[in-house]
Amino acid sequence: MAGASGFASKTVAGHLARGAVGFGALVGAFALLPFAGPVALLLLPVGAVALRGCPTCWAIGLAETVSRGRLKRACVDGRCELTVGAGK
Repeated sequence: MAGASGFASKTVAGHLARGAVGFGALVGAFALLPFAGPVALLLLPVGAVALRGCPTCWAIGLAETVSRGRLKRACVDGRCELTVGAGK
């Protein structure tokens, strides 16, 4: 898809699953710290990769995934309009 930022996923379900893994790994890293010690911090990179860098990046991707195919931008003669499409 031209103009996509790269944060969106192919499906909303896939994006939510990636978020569950990412946030679960981040929370688990700190929740398991008293029990597993510094080894629990190995979950931090897993969470960062699953969220593609940061929780904000994941949230932007969720918004893009939900709106993909529904909002269309058309530019004619230097004037651009945003219209609602049929969606997928």
